[in-house]
Amino acid sequence: MLFERTKIIPGEVSYSNISQILNSKYLRELIIEIIDDAEQSHNSFQTFFQLFLKNPEKTSISEKYDIEQIVQLLLALSANTLESLDASTYFSFPKLVPYRHMLTMFIENTFNLWRAKHRFMTKKDPFSDDPKTRIHKQITLIKNNYDLKSLVLETYRQILINVSDKRTKILRQLPSGAQANFTLDQIDFEPQAKIKNADFLYEMYFVWSVILEPPVIFYTRSNKRSGLFKVVDKPILHKVNIENPDDWLVFPIYVHTKLIYVVVYKEYFALAAGLANLFEFANFGTLKFEKPDGIYIFGIDKSFFENEKDFNGIIYREDDGTYVALVGNDPSIDYFGYMKKMILTIHNLLVIDEGRLPIHGALAEVKLKDKTSYNIMLVGDSGAGKSETLEALTRIKEQVSRVTIIIDDMGSLDILEDGTVVAYGTETGAFVRLDDLQPSYAYSTMDRSIFMNPNETNARVIVPYSNYDEIIKPTKIDFFFYANNYESLDEKHEVIEFFDDIEQALEVFSHGARMAKGTTSEKGLTHSYFANPFGAVQRREKHEKIARKYMEAMMKSGVKVGTLRTQLGINGFEEEGPMIAAKTLLNYLKANKENNVEQEITPHLTKSK
Repeated sequence: MLFERTKIIPGEVSYSNISQILNSKYLRELIIEIIDDAEQSHNSFQTFFQLFLKNPEKTSISEKYDIEQIVQLLLALSANTLESLDASTYFSFPKLVPYRHMLTMFIENTFNLWRAKHRFMTKKDPFSDDPKTRIHKQITLIKNNYDLKSLVLETYRQILINVSDKRTKILRQLPSGAQANFTLDQIDFEPQAKIKNADFLYEMYFVWSVILEPPVIFYTRSNKRSGLFKVVDKPILHKVNIENPDDWLVFPIYVHTKLIYVVVYKEYFALAAGLANLFEFANFGTLKFEKPDGIYIFGIDKSFFENEKDFNGIIYREDDGTYVALVGNDPSIDYFGYMKKMILTIHNLLVIDEGRLPIHGALAEVKLKDKTSYNIMLVGDSGAGKSETLEALTRIKEQVSRVTIIIDDMGSLDILEDGTVVAYGTETGAFVRLDDLQPSYAYSTMDRSIFMNPNETNARVIVPYSNYDEIIKPTKIDFFFYANNYESLDEKHEVIEFFDDIEQALEVFSHGARMAKGTTSEKGLTHSYFANPFGAVQRREKHEKIARKYMEAMMKSGVKVGTLRTQLGINGFEEEGPMIAAKTLLNYLKANKENNVEQEITPHLTKSK
């Protein structure tokens, strides 16, 4: 039997009475799930649950067992000791003192199963243009969630005390309310803001506020992404029909300046919560006037797809230029990489349509102790060592004053009127692989982070690191490196190599070689055009012309273009490789200064072409 992982709790309710917990549908669902597990695994609980058999011939758990009697037992135990229940003639429960240990474990397991669920509190509350009113609405929702957490803990502890007080010597204030709270409202869109054939959108609720209860930890059913997202230049919205709009929410976000509606099925709200740490949420008050650049429907029924292989990601283009992306409802796409990378692919397609260059890479302003600073861009696919090298720079404190991340994973380039090449970011946070990083990188911001599968391979954390105003400013580039994670250092392969001509540079960047690190389904040495399977390869013909134009502009304007070998994909160099790259880069910058060939750095420019 399949059980829902996601629990959606009404945020309009004030939680103040134990009976609200014990009479809830959530408790009954948890009890049924625990009994089902006992039957499937034949564990020691089977004997205990035999006491509550009602119709042994039935196959349905809810019909076979007296679920209501178990609920009434827990209600009684919230006010009476186990001994008093057994001694009473008023109650008709089985004699349970001999099953004290099993009953205690059942209570513990029920509480732990609740905490293992993805828990969200939603409240339909009209958006207000007044900031004070909005804050008041948010605080009310926070209080309701706090009261729920307190009530769950009180109920759990009171029943445990009445069964056995041996487990209450140490109390832990474990998170047991909602992990994330969403405040919702519907929008009365102006005609110019509506998308043709997207009527289903206007029946749904849009999220205008997200409240996280960190540290937020989610366990998804997959931990890697596979395949390319197909792009089809034809409309699709006229075929989309979502039958139960109440099971969906719309998360409106900005990716750079592109407005994208992320439409999410309830089973994937954990992934949607991650958007709060990664992207800028749109200004809710202006949405009614603004037409989206893209729509992403996450979790649509797999029967919708004509080709069953397309359920893991396909993008259509409406006649008005709006991109519409879809993934199907399937455990294999239950990974934040599908959420993030599809959104960025939509952004990249829009950028290519504008004749600009999308970049799969990281950009940071590295400020040294001698007060010089350099804007360094590292280009590479997932696992190339971009974030790891920048993180290594932050640990060389004797030379480095500050490393400011401007682009973590995806951005775009533009050419100003004077020929200067600048970059723009897309994300205000980072989706970071834990396996290759120092623990301090994630744990120093644990109270603001969202952890995904922290104890598994390719464990990730989504951590906010910047603000929207910073990432949308044009930032001048000084160094443009391809992050090479697969070649060892020797006489022919130095840490840093600069390119002498455009053809040499384009060959390396277009080749996109990388040693896969388990972030996708790929293994071994792989190749991806321009290290960017997110739009570039799908629009390769257009992209090649744009890439040549931008490479020429960079070399002409003095940007140093080359390769930086991180060695991250080589066994044994997961930590040492990025540190060697970071130290070599700093030595080069120091030598540049001593030879008086350093350039004047302007971190942010304002005049765009």
